[in-house]
Amino acid sequence: MAMDVIDYYVHGDDMQFVEIELDPGEAAIGEAGSMMYMEDGIQMDTVFGDGSAQQGGIFGKLMGAGKRLITGESLFTTIFTHQGQGKKKVAFAAPYTGKIIPFDLQKYGGTMICQKDAFLCAAKGVSLGIAFQKKLGTGFFGGEGFIMQKLEGDGLAFVHSGGTVMERNLAPGEILRVDTGCVVAYTPSVDFDIQFVGGIKTALFGGEGLFFAVMRGPGTVWLQSLPFARLASRIFAAAPMRQGGGGSGGEQGGLLGSLLNGSD
Repeated sequence: MAMDVIDYYVHGDDMQFVEIELDPGEAAIGEAGSMMYMEDGIQMDTVFGDGSAQQGGIFGKLMGAGKRLITGESLFTTIFTHQGQGKKKVAFAAPYTGKIIPFDLQKYGGTMICQKDAFLCAAKGVSLGIAFQKKLGTGFFGGEGFIMQKLEGDGLAFVHSGGTVMERNLAPGEILRVDTGCVVAYTPSVDFDIQFVGGIKTALFGGEGLFFAVMRGPGTVWLQSLPFARLASRIFAAAPMRQGGGGSGGEQGGLLGSLLNGSD
């Protein structure tokens, strides 16, 4: 399926959104709930799966939806199609503080591997699949790195990261050990594996988890400084229980805890 060629602009610094400009007939796909605004003339349609197999019959749609379900995403994707005249814009916002990374998939051989919750939006025709790590150790211990999203096509795709993003080019045989939650994306040529951190004392008291992601070149990796899971765990750890603590500080912490827990 031919990809739509889209123009875009990323706005903001720490709380970014991407604005996509569509010509008549062009379309973009967005993760459910990521749309910020759209101009008049753009029609929004929710489809089963990722929108790339709409001509493949019910089996193709079920396969696309099943892949998204495995990666923890919604069964549905929203397609935004420009059905008016002139150029129109639709914007998608990142769900938490960080950076939006644009990928021209054609530049990277048509495939990019990314964290399962990193996808934000793309040109219509980009396929959202799954990439299981083949090594047994990764499957048992990889956690966040076991099931990844695979973006395929020759168009633009946008993923979001937490905090600051770093792009690192690895030479053949060069090794980088990374916290599994800090891996945002990498090219398929990078070998990905999981490694135990080492001694028992380090594993239990080091505070860095039991396993590292081991990235071996050649290829390019993108890392994030603040995985959302790390941010969430610090917030919950810092928020006191409703019964504990007194004074304004305790009350504010209790209120934050109530809001996060959905309590009245």
